[in-house]
Amino acid sequence: MNRAANVSPPCRPRRPTAPHAGLRPVAAAFVLAIATASAHAQPLPAEATPREPVVTVSASASAGVANDRLRASLRAEAEHASAATAAAEVNGRIAKALARAKGATGIGVQTSGYSSYQVSERDRPARWRVSQTLTLEGRDFAAMTDLVSALQAETGLLLGGIQFSVSEETQRQAEDGLTQQAIRHWQERAARAAQGLGFPGWRPGRVQVQTGEQMRAPYPVMRAAASPAAGGAPVAFEAGTTEITVTVSGEAVQDSRRASPR
Repeated sequence: MNRAANVSPPCRPRRPTAPHAGLRPVAAAFVLAIATASAHAQPLPAEATPREPVVTVSASASAGVANDRLRASLRAEAEHASAATAAAEVNGRIAKALARAKGATGIGVQTSGYSSYQVSERDRPARWRVSQTLTLEGRDFAAMTDLVSALQAETGLLLGGIQFSVSEETQRQAEDGLTQQAIRHWQERAARAAQGLGFPGWRPGRVQVQTGEQMRAPYPVMRAAASPAAGGAPVAFEAGTTEITVTVSGEAVQDSRRASPR
């Protein structure tokens, strides 16, 4: 009996494969991506065209504005061997002054600066000194004058000082008008500077607007205000003025596209 032999077909030898042959497209793409990223990571080239010539000029506009706000400081003082007695005297004066001041129309009032301390001097017994400040503020100078004089006469308060200023509303209105003047002056000065430097034309660059104020009070005001403090005589106020200034500073940049008329 013949047995059928199982004969396997001959195996074909495998073609040798190059190592990582299947990764070549991926590797090539990766190298390309790195090259592209490196190109984008390089610093940008400097600006091709140089910056246009620039000249910086400034111009100002000022005006003396009448002060329309008054601030007066009065104080109550007392000295006594007993701290409680001195404090009671000051508190009574301030309370009476507050009641009087709150009855005045259009005048703001507030208290501040309360102090109490012991005073020791040679050949004198120790005593306590107590003081407190009362501040008045208003725009009606006649009413302020009457109130300050009344408080000195009725409560014995001492006038510590006065200060004149421009109210916020008045200052804002003055600055708005001066700003327009300062801008016109700046434009005229910038045009002259650009023409003197030979610019064919110019345009504004960076521009800043700054405001400032300076008190201009006449000297007799301080003497008139300080002299009647002890006797309670009517106080004469002279408000004076405040000088408000607006300054415009900025660049005039050469612009060849805007030729200045000759």
